[in-house]
Amino acid sequence: MTDRFAAFRYSSYSRYFISRFAVSFAVQILSVSVAWQIYDETRNPALLGWIGLVQFLPALTLVVVTGNAADRIGRRLVMGCAVLLMMACAGMILFLASTDQFLPVLVLSVLTLFGVARAFYGPASTSLAVNLVPREVFPNAVGWISSSWQMASIAGPVAGGLLYGLSPYAAYGTSAGLFALAGILILTIPKPEQKLDKAPTTLASLLGGFSYVRKEKIVLGAITLDLFAVLLGGAVALMPVYARDILEVGELGLGLLRAAPGVGALIALGLITAFPIRDYAGWILLVSVALFGLATAVFGASTLAWVSILALMFIGGFDMVSVYIREILVQLWTPDEVRGRVNAVNSIFVGASNELGEARAGFMAAITGPVFTVVAGGFAAVGVAGLSAFLFPKLRDARKLHEGRPES
Repeated sequence: MTDRFAAFRYSSYSRYFISRFAVSFAVQILSVSVAWQIYDETRNPALLGWIGLVQFLPALTLVVVTGNAADRIGRRLVMGCAVLLMMACAGMILFLASTDQFLPVLVLSVLTLFGVARAFYGPASTSLAVNLVPREVFPNAVGWISSSWQMASIAGPVAGGLLYGLSPYAAYGTSAGLFALAGILILTIPKPEQKLDKAPTTLASLLGGFSYVRKEKIVLGAITLDLFAVLLGGAVALMPVYARDILEVGELGLGLLRAAPGVGALIALGLITAFPIRDYAGWILLVSVALFGLATAVFGASTLAWVSILALMFIGGFDMVSVYIREILVQLWTPDEVRGRVNAVNSIFVGASNELGEARAGFMAAITGPVFTVVAGGFAAVGVAGLSAFLFPKLRDARKLHEGRPES
């Protein structure tokens, strides 16, 4: 019988899990609150695009630094310091809001620094999990990590909407406190076993992540699929527009809209846990991405709140299946000594799909309108899934999840 709590038999993983949940929860509160306040004060959807862009650019420009830091310094230390920098950024935004200096240029400057912290946090946190549990327990650990993010995606936006409704200071202060808790938890984890890269730093070693991704077609196909599907099909950035101007449900409704994908994701995760993916992982991944695109198009065209929420639940559910499969494939097909650099590259792809996708949605909506932007993006994501089936046959034909790349 499968032990559903196998990963929690390891105390270091338990601290790591709580820390990642706290970070995800804090990011959701901060994101909802900042986006709502900026749009509420300016009514400019392009600024919602800028919020995503300034958080993505640091990950892009620092990609050769962040991955090497995770592989050479130690993932636990890098992750902990990055979380404490996020705490400082939340404190800065609290200061701007409480002193009536919540100007877009100042907020975007702080979010750029926040993007730097997330650039270091991403590859370190993703790579660390593999060092905390045995290889055979890792799929279970991934499932719980995904569930923690989804639980935060459900509760975080609702909490953000409620806290912001009480006071912006309550929202930003709560976010800073959660970051502080997460940083302490990570830094108190005993130093885990990790194959540090002690070779001299050269241009080849700095670019090792790119070299490995280009060579290993399963990894390349998995992260490329995520990049283009979410880059074109993402609709999160425009939720304030839908909440205020299309569905007319207010800030609490915005929280419910942001939470709906997380509800769907948890339902999907429950199904995956009850009925594990034992075969045809590649095909399941591609079909899930295509259905994610269709659900996005339905959300974009809807003018009824209940239809929009239902569509968002399907978006979250199909995205959960694809994220679960991709995460296991990428981590288990990557050697430990280069895992930080590969995850830095992966973070660029994820950041491009999320933050850069938000920028694309915001800028495009300012020109063509939000409805056309979301509907067209959803159908584009369907096309990406179909094209990937032909471009990456090794990914398409992937079968067993737990096997991964043979250990050297």
